[in-house]
Amino acid sequence: MPQEFTTESRGSASTIGEDLTIDGNVSSTGELHINGRVKGDVDCASVVLGENSEIQGNVTAEDVMIRGRLIGSVRGRRVILQSTAHVEGDVLHRDLAMEKGAHFEGESRRSEDPLSAPREQPQRQSAEKSKREHGEGRTDKSSSNFVRTLQETESI
Repeated sequence: MPQEFTTESRGSASTIGEDLTIDGNVSSTGELHINGRVKGDVDCASVVLGENSEIQGNVTAEDVMIRGRLIGSVRGRRVILQSTAHVEGDVLHRDLAMEKGAHFEGESRRSEDPLSAPREQPQRQSAEKSKREHGEGRTDKSSSNFVRTLQETESI
């Protein structure tokens, strides 16, 4: 049975307010609420990206809840994309939930331990992204099937 996303802090909770922009990486041993902008990587125990947040970098945390905009990859045990989420990047996860209305453009891959999985080489990621953008090397139709399934459930 999948574990639920929790907002219980493993350390102290920190907040990046809407009026704050950080140019650089952010790291915390506790819970982090981001309502502002971060241009850099975020690494913490759990993170909540608020509706007005904008992250340009990679996010790594046990629990990741996204309500805002993320341009970069996500690595988390439990990842939730809420209806207001806009994610452009790959998601490596153990458990993934996506609400209707969430925008996700990238590749989703399941891993039993996404936080310790080896990182891919940036050149390989760029080559794979280029292939995806041009429709090369795609053998599955899982995204099309997923969209079709969503449309069918809407009409029920």
